[in-house]
Amino acid sequence: MNETTQSSRRQGSPLEVFLVFLRLGLMSFGGPIAHLGYFRDELVTRRGWLSEQAYGDLVALCQFLPGPASSQAGFALGLMRAGWLGGLAAFLAFTLPSALLLFSLALSAGSLAGPVASGMVHGLKIVAVAIVFQAVWGMARVFCPDPARASIAVAAVAMLAFIPGTFGLTGAIALGGSAGFLLGRGAGVPAGGRIGLPVSPGTGIAALSVFLVLLVLLPLVSGQSPVLAILDGFYRAGALVFGGGHVVLPLLQAEVVGPGWVSGDAFLSGYGAAQAVPGPLFTFAAYLGALLDPAPNAVAGALLALLALFLPGFLVLIAVLPFWDRLRALSWAQSVLQGTNAAVVGILGAALYSPVFTSAIGDVRDLLLALICVLALMSWKLPPWAVVLIAAVGGTGLELAGRL
Repeated sequence: MNETTQSSRRQGSPLEVFLVFLRLGLMSFGGPIAHLGYFRDELVTRRGWLSEQAYGDLVALCQFLPGPASSQAGFALGLMRAGWLGGLAAFLAFTLPSALLLFSLALSAGSLAGPVASGMVHGLKIVAVAIVFQAVWGMARVFCPDPARASIAVAAVAMLAFIPGTFGLTGAIALGGSAGFLLGRGAGVPAGGRIGLPVSPGTGIAALSVFLVLLVLLPLVSGQSPVLAILDGFYRAGALVFGGGHVVLPLLQAEVVGPGWVSGDAFLSGYGAAQAVPGPLFTFAAYLGALLDPAPNAVAGALLALLALFLPGFLVLIAVLPFWDRLRALSWAQSVLQGTNAAVVGILGAALYSPVFTSAIGDVRDLLLALICVLALMSWKLPPWAVVLIAAVGGTGLELAGRL
């Protein structure tokens, strides 16, 4: 492909990008892998914004980095099409529908009462068991295909068993990356030079500097105000998400349930509801931010939580874009990523037990509903939003039956 063709494909307006990604944000159910499929169909096949090869290279980059892969890819596609304003337009449009839905749910949660409402909430907690089980199963098959990486996953569980909370999570990821480096199983990908984005090396270095400064500075100042504490908790969670959006569950649970900002029941109910809306799972932050106690909460809390959770992934993306072609050719970088992803499987597996299973499953009837949801997801291949509806109806039935 010549430079002229590449340039013409990048031409567009922020408004065009916003409208295209708003449509994608309204219809993109099914999680990040499904989102990337929607992007390919709409932007590569139908609109021809970029080549198949360039899109594949971009997806590989976003899967390599920490953060929300589909949102990072959307931001990069908007950047490629219409510059920095295009990247911002893509992010806002893709994020807005699910963020508004989850924010509205958080505001209305306190007004819900009675057996039907409590049954639906219970059903949402139960469906979280099925959703996380599916994520652990699928990720284990991909990221732990041999005894060495399976052992890394188990070691991550062991670390969390003895060092719970944020320190255990951070340590497990560091342990996985170090073990992957020592194993040296990675194979570099030959340089291809197919991603063309208006990001200079200087801009990349500046973004990396901001990322690291915030990662180090926010914990040091978080005790000075609730705003800084919220920024620190959500930013750190966003910076440590490797391997898929579901990994944000244990990270956010440690940050918001641990200090008592959000109750465990409200957390799991919101996580279950997040499976039924389109768009990125990271918009769960809007739900949590609206419920934070103490303030800021409501609109201010939702905006603050969303900004802090998404920001590190975008900073890392901008930092790596100018250097990706060289970085992906390094076998040691692939080895570190393999070890990190294996540790992530262990982290998510530990979260499947606590708080997800222990908080949602109280008796055999609850277990039966959870197994039905697993069956619907993994054998019947129903979309997540349909399984959420099944769980809500089932939870309501269990609640009403228990009151007879």
